[in-house]
Amino acid sequence: MKILVTGGAGFIGSHLCERLLQDGHSLAIVDELNDFYSIEEKRANLEAVRQAGDCLFQAAAVEDQAAMSALFAAAQPDAVIHLAARAGIRPSLTQPLLYERANVRGTLVLLEAARQAGVRRFVFASSSSVYGAANQVPFHENDDSLRPISPYAATKIAAEKLCYTYSHLYGLSVACLRFFTVYGPRQRPDLAIRKFMERIEAGKPITVFGDGSMGRDYTYVDDIVNGIVAALDDEAPFDIFNLGNSSPVPLLDMVRAIEAALGKEAQIDWQPEQPGDVPITFADISKARVRLGYAPATPFAEGLARQAAWLRSRR
Repeated sequence: MKILVTGGAGFIGSHLCERLLQDGHSLAIVDELNDFYSIEEKRANLEAVRQAGDCLFQAAAVEDQAAMSALFAAAQPDAVIHLAARAGIRPSLTQPLLYERANVRGTLVLLEAARQAGVRRFVFASSSSVYGAANQVPFHENDDSLRPISPYAATKIAAEKLCYTYSHLYGLSVACLRFFTVYGPRQRPDLAIRKFMERIEAGKPITVFGDGSMGRDYTYVDDIVNGIVAALDDEAPFDIFNLGNSSPVPLLDMVRAIEAALGKEAQIDWQPEQPGDVPITFADISKARVRLGYAPATPFAEGLARQAAWLRSRR
């Protein structure tokens, strides 16, 4: 299959691209290579992808309609996996218009390019953030009372709605995948596990917001990649799937698990809760289990050990 991956130089994207090449697919990658974090780190991710096989790469923003039209003409994809986005809850509080442009307009540009190109399958990377301050756990895809509490989360809901619209109007087959706190080697430096690992390893204090009880459904990157690949073959005209681990870990327990993985003790700087943070994320993955055969298999301690080994190998 000919597949176009957006955001392929990123954390999840680079792991996915390696897998797709190993599976024998023809691959095109587009990534803006913006400065949200180190461009050199993204280039290293791309080099790891190239070790897995040849691919077409284009440096461009997905909201650039002319660039996307040219890329679709060159790549002629059968399927699109749209991972590119402005990520992060807290930065979206100060740059909401940037997030709207990249995450909402960018998705619309890709959907329209896919429609015009006759793409068979469109897989969109959404987020558990769309559930916001949910009334009940675990979070289920049928919950119609979404309460986003950050511009980032709101842009993901808007993009999901655009995906549904294109499926309904034009028959584009779409899967929206709500990722739950992905971790593992190559994790973005702004995310808590990597940030904590780097600071504990360096003997520096870590900042913990709230009382340490906040829970996150940490999901290892290889398990997420398995879910994305499985979603390529689902034949529903439109559907939404949670991809998580269905096992929330309290924040303080996460810190203790990182200490065990590194063999070092953390110095904790306690701070008040931050705007935009939700008390818990908890995925109901029963639909993904049945429809996609999704079965997360990486224990948290094992995933942390792999990430710690990667971190130390870079040094």
